[in-house]
Amino acid sequence: MYWDVKFVKPLPDYCIYVELENGNKGVFDLKPYLDSGVFRELRNVHYFNQVDIFFGAVTWPNEQDIAPETLLAEMVNLGA
Repeated sequence: MYWDVKFVKPLPDYCIYVELENGNKGVFDLKPYLDSGVFRELRNVHYFNQVDIFFGAVTWPNEQDIAPETLLAEMVNLGA
């Protein structure tokens, strides 16, 4: 879909840079999620840096994911 993630890159301080299919680009801060359930594992920077894309969603190897809709709602938009 138009909001699927097409590129993701880990950044310092538990943020990720994302580019969406609709052309939007932005930075998403994961710090607010790091104390919740499965996201605690992302505190390990080496593991955090293994971020990838699976079916248009930001994911990590142990099945943590951030849905594209969440990215759209919460990322700091850097334009299209």
